[in-house]
Amino acid sequence: MVHELLRQRKWRIMDQSHVGPMFDARQSFAIDDTLCTSVGQGGSDAVVRTWVHHDTIVLGIQDTKLPYLQEGVSFLEAQGYRVIVRNSGGLAVVLDEGVLNVSLILPESKKAIDINQGYEAMWELMKQMLSSYPVTVEAKEIVGSYCPGSYDLSIAGKKFAGISQRRVRGGVAVQIYICVNGSGSARAEIIRQFYERGLQGAETKFVYPRIVPATMASLSELLQEPLTISDMMLRLLQTLRSFGSELYSSSLTEREWPLYEQYWQRMVERNEKASLPLS
Repeated sequence: MVHELLRQRKWRIMDQSHVGPMFDARQSFAIDDTLCTSVGQGGSDAVVRTWVHHDTIVLGIQDTKLPYLQEGVSFLEAQGYRVIVRNSGGLAVVLDEGVLNVSLILPESKKAIDINQGYEAMWELMKQMLSSYPVTVEAKEIVGSYCPGSYDLSIAGKKFAGISQRRVRGGVAVQIYICVNGSGSARAEIIRQFYERGLQGAETKFVYPRIVPATMASLSELLQEPLTISDMMLRLLQTLRSFGSELYSSSLTEREWPLYEQYWQRMVERNEKASLPLS
């Protein structure tokens, strides 16, 4: 059974998976908010946006409250990462050229979308995309992973993807990062060291995850097959077509650009408040 949220008559496709290293992750979160507003107001069909950012660590709001945040951020920057704070929930994640992000942006105009419905739809999409492999994609919290949640996606107990959601003005963005290739455990080790430096053994009200790098892997590692971002893009588009949806490609419209400027400014201000450099 295909999840009802995936059965859109039309999907507007915005592919930003090959923009390159200058593409700033703050732009991505501003674009998703713009599209949420546009979709929520009936100005756009449902959107599938794909995006890749190079050497970026995206922190959650809670990460900015680490007692030794600057030490943690300085460590990440010394490893060559740009550090930003996102506007949706969750904790620190690694984005690089081996990580594909997919946003499903859906309208809540006709009826509310339950939070679990959004997660289930994305899980179903991933299962369909990987249906040619003899594996089971599970959705459950993987303790020891970074940004753990009840809808961590895993194969054989190792997490390869995490899902978050954001709601803005009648639109819902269900966002997933998929570790397509590279080393999942090496990415996790970076975040483990970030928390080690950011906490330095201090007691905090909020319980930050204890990262165990071996709990994470990329799809290439799990499937023992060299996969690329382009491979996953092809699987995504073929899967959406198999649901009977019409797909068309689009960038931001003239009406959406002023909205984007507003949301971009908010992202810049959010990062300034967190005292993160605007590198």
